[in-house]
Amino acid sequence: MPAIALLSAVLVVGFEQFVQWQYGPMGIVGLLLISVGVKAKSPACSTLGAAVIAVLVAQPAL
Repeated sequence: MPAIALLSAVLVVGFEQFVQWQYGPMGIVGLLLISVGVKAKSPACSTLGAAVIAVLVAQPAL
Protein backbone atom coordinates (compact mmCIF):
# COMPACT_ATOMS: atom_id res chain seq x y z
CA MET A 1 0.00 0.00 0.00
CA PRO A 2 2.75 2.55 0.80
CA ALA A 3 4.43 1.71 -2.51
CA ILE A 4 1.26 2.65 -4.42
CA ALA A 5 0.98 5.93 -2.52
CA LEU A 6 4.64 6.72 -3.19
CA LEU A 7 4.30 5.86 -6.87
CA SER A 8 1.19 8.02 -7.28
CA ALA A 9 2.90 10.94 -5.51
CA VAL A 10 5.90 10.65 -7.82
CA LEU A 11 3.64 10.58 -10.87
CA VAL A 12 1.69 13.64 -9.71
CA VAL A 13 4.85 15.63 -9.00
CA GLY A 14 6.31 14.58 -12.34
CA PHE A 15 3.16 15.63 -14.18
CA GLU A 16 3.13 19.01 -12.40
CA GLN A 17 6.76 19.58 -13.34
CA PHE A 18 6.00 18.74 -16.98
CA VAL A 19 3.06 21.17 -17.04
CA GLN A 20 5.14 23.93 -15.45
CA TRP A 21 7.95 23.33 -17.93
CA GLN A 22 5.57 23.29 -20.88
CA TYR A 23 3.05 25.97 -19.88
CA GLY A 24 4.71 27.95 -17.08
CA PRO A 25 3.19 29.05 -13.81
CA MET A 26 -0.25 29.59 -15.33
CA GLY A 27 -0.38 25.87 -16.15
CA ILE A 28 0.12 25.09 -12.46
CA VAL A 29 -2.60 27.61 -11.57
CA GLY A 30 -4.97 25.89 -14.00
CA LEU A 31 -4.22 22.46 -12.56
CA LEU A 32 -4.63 23.81 -9.04
CA LEU A 33 -8.03 25.29 -9.90
CA ILE A 34 -9.16 22.02 -11.46
CA SER A 35 -8.06 19.93 -8.49
CA VAL A 36 -9.56 22.31 -5.93
CA GLY A 37 -12.81 22.40 -7.90
CA VAL A 38 -13.02 18.61 -8.01
CA LYS A 39 -12.27 18.20 -4.30
CA ALA A 40 -14.69 20.99 -3.31
CA LYS A 41 -17.29 19.80 -5.87
CA SER A 42 -17.32 23.30 -7.36
CA PRO A 43 -18.11 23.28 -11.08
CA ALA A 44 -17.23 26.97 -11.40
CA CYS A 45 -13.71 26.46 -10.07
CA SER A 46 -13.13 23.39 -12.24
CA THR A 47 -14.43 25.19 -15.31
CA LEU A 48 -12.17 28.16 -14.68
CA GLY A 49 -9.15 25.86 -14.35
CA ALA A 50 -10.09 24.03 -17.54
CA ALA A 51 -10.47 27.35 -19.35
CA VAL A 52 -7.00 28.45 -18.22
CA ILE A 53 -5.49 25.19 -19.49
CA ALA A 54 -7.43 25.43 -22.76
CA VAL A 55 -6.20 28.98 -23.40
CA LEU A 56 -2.61 27.92 -22.71
CA VAL A 57 -2.86 24.94 -25.02
CA ALA A 58 -4.60 26.91 -27.81
CA GLN A 59 -2.15 29.82 -27.92
CA PRO A 60 0.36 29.70 -30.77
CA ALA A 61 3.94 28.75 -29.93
CA LEU A 62 6.41 31.60 -30.16
